[in-house]
Amino acid sequence: MNSHKPIRHAVMTVLGLLFAAAYFFPFYWMVNSALKPRSEIMTSTPLFWPKHITMQNFVVAITQTNFMINLKNSLIVVFSAVVFSVIFAFFACYALTRFCFRGRAAFMVGILVIQMLPGTAMLIPQFLVFNQLGLLNTYLGLMLAYVSAVLPFSIWNLRNFFLNIPIEVEEAAMIDGANTWQILWHITFPLLVPGLVSTSIFAFISAWNDYLTAYTFMKDQSMYTLPVWLASFTTPRGVDYGSQMAAATLFSLPVVIVFLLVQRKVTEGAALGAVKG
Repeated sequence: MNSHKPIRHAVMTVLGLLFAAAYFFPFYWMVNSALKPRSEIMTSTPLFWPKHITMQNFVVAITQTNFMINLKNSLIVVFSAVVFSVIFAFFACYALTRFCFRGRAAFMVGILVIQMLPGTAMLIPQFLVFNQLGLLNTYLGLMLAYVSAVLPFSIWNLRNFFLNIPIEVEEAAMIDGANTWQILWHITFPLLVPGLVSTSIFAFISAWNDYLTAYTFMKDQSMYTLPVWLASFTTPRGVDYGSQMAAATLFSLPVVIVFLLVQRKVTEGAALGAVKG
């Protein structure tokens, strides 16, 4: 039986490489197209490597109308949504795991049900409510929409990390004279860093990649975010594929950079969060 292990290992390795290649090929083709001149992009035979590498597509992308304004909009709204969703999830999970109250299990089930709902199902009700409150075409309105979208998963994910922290640690600190805020800041918070990082990454990616909500809630082009800005390369005269791929590459860089910077914490968070459910 042991003689079959090398063969099985080789087969699994090949399958893993094939899946990895299929997964990364769209990203490679995006960067490949961004580095090609238009004459090489529009050829009938695909070129898997540019014959003449050009950065002109990137120049056109960053000089596109409203690029810097839409970049600023994305940064403000997305980072605000991440911060507030993580803060709300932190205190919600502390209450759910440290206090016993009626309806706690039903509350968790409700969060799970909300998480299963498609985002488009909530779009029209949110639009009507925000319109009544005068929150359309504002940073606050879009930020609240993003927080409501990522908060259910943030609570569900962060709750597992709270369950891995022995309550005896907090009780010992309380006996030593620490109050609730001191326990939260000096004991609970440092132990939750991997969970907070992994939760923040999910919230960041979800908000950063959103197109439909930003396009629906924002009326003025000056209030659009970068995903909506990407659609500006499609005009009645056609699509500037090279510049659009260059813009998509620039749009993907923040997610890649953030993930690489916190990769170790994300890995620790995935391992710790899977211990209890």
